[in-house]
Amino acid sequence: MSRKDVSKLSKTVRGYRVWHRYFSISIALLVIISAITGILLAWKKDFDVLQPPTQKGISLNASEWKSVEELSAAAIAAVDSLGLTSANIDRIEYRPTKGIAKVIFDTGSWEAQLDATSLEVLSVAKRNSDWIESIHDGTIISEFFKLISMNALGIGLLVLVFSGLWLWFGPKKIRRLKR
Repeated sequence: MSRKDVSKLSKTVRGYRVWHRYFSISIALLVIISAITGILLAWKKDFDVLQPPTQKGISLNASEWKSVEELSAAAIAAVDSLGLTSANIDRIEYRPTKGIAKVIFDTGSWEAQLDATSLEVLSVAKRNSDWIESIHDGTIISEFFKLISMNALGIGLLVLVFSGLWLWFGPKKIRRLKR
């Protein structure tokens, strides 16, 4: 390879270095937010302040469990002081290995855990992991922002990986060509 080709390759690597630096600065905030919230979400089952611990019910036999209507009515009664109604129920999650149902409300990230057999209220607590997850994936702003930010983050990280690899291999190739 000629000296001119080596010079051209060197110029390209220097250009990539500048481009790589500014591109990484532009997505750094998304990476930092995603990393911090991702760490918190990884630990959510281990710290009660992030997500209430899952209780245990009396029976694991699903044929003995109460209906969805009865569970939702009992959960609404349990959170009566919070002013939540059946319209605020986001979802009901059954835990067959625990014999309980978690009734999760969309307002305020509240959760009521009920024994699926007796409808006894085992726990009423706030789920901080839900709002941390909405920060993590961008839904705290909007679904559209989630789509844009997560794609920008994913594509941006791929671009940084490939340009970083070129910045690592490029100088090695230049040194090899100079020899």
